[in-house]
Amino acid sequence: MNSLILLENMRQIASDMVEAARANDWDRLVALEQTVAAMRNSLAANDEPSSSPAERARKFDLMKQIIADDAEVRRHVEPWMQQVKSYLGRLPAGTAENS
Repeated sequence: MNSLILLENMRQIASDMVEAARANDWDRLVALEQTVAAMRNSLAANDEPSSSPAERARKFDLMKQIIADDAEVRRHVEPWMQQVKSYLGRLPAGTAENS
């Protein structure tokens, strides 16, 4: 698959990840992240020739959108992670292992 198509697909998944994070749908978010990680690995392994200036500009725009979506996901995930850490910190020693 060419890198532009991969980036287009990754952009859509990044958007879906934002929706999942906003809905606190952590299972869906994890599944989407695994999908995008596999695509990212494929993109990194892709050794295609240089593209046209217009295609490079489109790729750049897609990457900026993906990064913005990642920041939005983190904005929703980080407070939840802090709550989990706080909760786990209040458990008596050994309780978390028995859950």
